[in-house]
Amino acid sequence: MNLAYTMAPGRGDTDLILFKLATVLAARGLRCCGTVQINSERGDTGPCDMDVRVLPDGPILRISQDLGRASHGCRLDPAALETAVGLVSASMGQGSDLLIVNKFGKHEAQGRGFRTVIAEALSKGIPVLVGVNTLNLPAFEEFSGGLGRRVPCESAALADWVAALGPSCVHAA
Repeated sequence: MNLAYTMAPGRGDTDLILFKLATVLAARGLRCCGTVQINSERGDTGPCDMDVRVLPDGPILRISQDLGRASHGCRLDPAALETAVGLVSASMGQGSDLLIVNKFGKHEAQGRGFRTVIAEALSKGIPVLVGVNTLNLPAFEEFSGGLGRRVPCESAALADWVAALGPSCVHAA
């Protein structure tokens, strides 16, 4: 089982690294599926807008809701997230060398979101790379049975992990 996760200390840093990695790997011919997150600052100084790009060339979906500046609740739009999950699941059936999931987040920790897609990929022998934050790390470790390998959130380290996956991925890293 090839399951890796990565974490960065800064807000949004994991998103940037995974986005860059997916772009580089795709340019080198690797068939990546999954999602990468794009955060966009808002002009009204409210919290950023969160979008995901469905890999390899799917749509960009807004996964955050605008709940107003005074809101402190979860801004995730669960329907938009599940739309992304469905699109990724469908694209995986077209052949994939690697599944990238931008975040094992609250929904995944609660048994929803990308959990089934991650499990499906692993059952098909597709390597999986997931972004995780400290809050959801215990749930990810429970989900993965402790078999997920932590890879430093650095472009070179992640590319080395991909290269070590074997012949189908070596040409891309």
